[in-house]
Amino acid sequence: MAKFVLAGKADCPYFAKAELLADYLQINLPNFKIHKITQHPDKWKQWLHDICEKNGWKHKHSPIVWRELLDRGGKGLLLGGFNDFMEHAQHYYGITSDMLSEQMLRIGAENLNTHIEIEKEEEYLKSLINPLQVWISSASAPACYNLIPLLASGEVFGMATEISIHLLDSNHYKEILQGIVMEAQDLAFPLLRSVSVHTELDDAFLQADVVILLDDILLQHEIPSLEDCIRQVTEQCKVYGSLMDKNANSTVKVIVSGKTFVNLRALMIMTFALSIDPQNIIAMAMFLESAAKAMLARKLNMHSAGIKDVIIWGNISGRSYIDLSKAKVYRYDSAIWGPPSFSRHLLDMIYDGNWVRSEFASVLSLLSSREHHCLGISPAHVIATVLRYWYQDSPPGEIVSMGILSEGQFCTPEGIFFSMPVRFQDGGWEVITETEINEETQETLKYLTHDLIQEKKVALGEISEMCPYKETAFIDFDMLALLEEENAPPDDLETLSNGLLQPKAPEGEKVQTTADETEAPPNGLLQSEILEEEKVQVPIDDAETSSEGLNQSETSLSMAENKNP
Repeated sequence: MAKFVLAGKADCPYFAKAELLADYLQINLPNFKIHKITQHPDKWKQWLHDICEKNGWKHKHSPIVWRELLDRGGKGLLLGGFNDFMEHAQHYYGITSDMLSEQMLRIGAENLNTHIEIEKEEEYLKSLINPLQVWISSASAPACYNLIPLLASGEVFGMATEISIHLLDSNHYKEILQGIVMEAQDLAFPLLRSVSVHTELDDAFLQADVVILLDDILLQHEIPSLEDCIRQVTEQCKVYGSLMDKNANSTVKVIVSGKTFVNLRALMIMTFALSIDPQNIIAMAMFLESAAKAMLARKLNMHSAGIKDVIIWGNISGRSYIDLSKAKVYRYDSAIWGPPSFSRHLLDMIYDGNWVRSEFASVLSLLSSREHHCLGISPAHVIATVLRYWYQDSPPGEIVSMGILSEGQFCTPEGIFFSMPVRFQDGGWEVITETEINEETQETLKYLTHDLIQEKKVALGEISEMCPYKETAFIDFDMLALLEEENAPPDDLETLSNGLLQPKAPEGEKVQTTADETEAPPNGLLQSEILEEEKVQVPIDDAETSSEGLNQSETSLSMAENKNP
C-alpha cells in the first residue's frame, strides 16, 4: 500500500491543485492513500522547519510531499514539492492535472477559510476539556469576593466554557483566600472546575488565559513622594510582567484595575512581558464611566442603564476628562416617548450647567480617590462586563471607554496607555476613530498626555522628577467656549479653577490676579488638592439662560481630575 502525506499552507494554490489530484488517485486506486495536513500561513514556515529538522530533510516551499513506509517502519521518504508529486503521478499512474491558475487561487482561498473554521472548532472542543485559567492578583480585595460568582455563572465566558480560578496574594492573607475558596465551592457552579490559593510568586500566572490585576499596593503604605510611588509600582510590574512572560499563555488577556496608576501599570506590564500582544493588555476605565452614568441618572431621576456613550479620556486614575458630547438617554420618562431604540442627547435633558461643571466633576474625583471606601461590587461588575464584551462582543453601536496603548489616535503620543472610546468585536477591540472631537477637546487631550509621559519617563529612569506642564498659552478647557457669540459670558465671569497655569511674568515682576481670577496652583499641586480646599463653580451667563443656550455650551463637560496618591 502506498500512503502519501501532502502538507502545505492552507491558502497555497499549488497545494490545492496537488490535493485534488491526490483525491482523484485515492478514489480510483484502492491501494493509494493520502493524508493531508494544512497549516495557517502565519505558522507554515515554523512548522516546515520543525518537520524537516525532525526528519533530516531540506525543503523550503509549499507544498511538501512524503511517503510513509508502512511496511518497513521508520521515518518517511521525502518525495519533494508540487512538481515532484505531479511527475510521480504522471510517471507511475499516467495521470496529471490541467487545473487553471484562477481555479487554483479560488480553491486556495476556500481552503484557508475552512482551515480557520476547523481551528475554531478544535479550540472550542479543547475548552470543554481544558478549563479557562483565570488568575486574580490581590485576591483578598473585596472586588475579588464579588467577582468570582460573576465569572463562574457562565455569562462572561459562555455557558459552555469551564473555568479554573487562581487566587494570588501574599501569605499574610492566606486565611482570607482559603475562606473565599470554601464559599466559592459552596456555590456549586457547574462551570467552576476549581478554585485554588497561591501565595508564592514562582508559579504565578502559570498557563494563564486571563489575568486580572486588582493590585492597589499604595493603599497599604505611605510613600514619601509621587516619584517614589511610580518607582514602587514599576518594580512590582517588573516582577509580574516577567512572570507572565515566562508562565502565561501567549494569548493571555490582561486587565489592569484599581485606583493607583492604572495606565502606568498597564504600560509597565507591557514593557516587561514582551511575549504578550499589547492588544491583549487593557486598563479599566469603566468604573469611572459607570459612576458618571449613575450620577447623571440620579440627576435625571431615571435608571442608569438608560445612559449610553459617556467617554472617559486620559489618565484613568489621574487627570481624566469626562466627555458627554456623544452621550445619549434611552427610555426617559417624559412627554416625548418612542421605541426602545429611540434616544435623545443627554445634554438636551440637563439644564443645570452649574451642577455639571462643579458638583458633577468634584464628586467623581472623590469617588476615584484613595480615601473613598469601596465594597467591590461596582469594580467586580465592570471587570466582568469588560471580559464579557471581550469574549462575546460589546452591544452594536455602543461606546466603551478603555485604557489602551496609543498608536497616535486622536493625535495622542504613541507609546502611552490612554483612555479613549473603543468597541469590542470578534474576540478583540478597536478604537472608534470616527469619533469627532472639537479643537477644545483636542487641546484638552494634549494636556492630559503630559502626566502620562512624565510618569513613563520616571518609571524608565529617564528623569528623576516629574515636571509641571509648561505651555503657558494652553488653558485646560474653556467650558464656555461653545456659547454662541451673542450668548458669550461677560468679561468678569468666573472661570473654572482647574489647575490652570498662569503666564510667566518678566523677570523681576509678579503676575497680578484680580479678585475674580483664580490664582494658579504652585508646581506639583494637583487640581484634586485644590478642590478639597474650595468648591469651584462656573456660573452660566445668566440665571435665566435658556435651555437652548445651555445645550450649545455643554458639548464637552467635565474635567474630572482624580486624586493621585
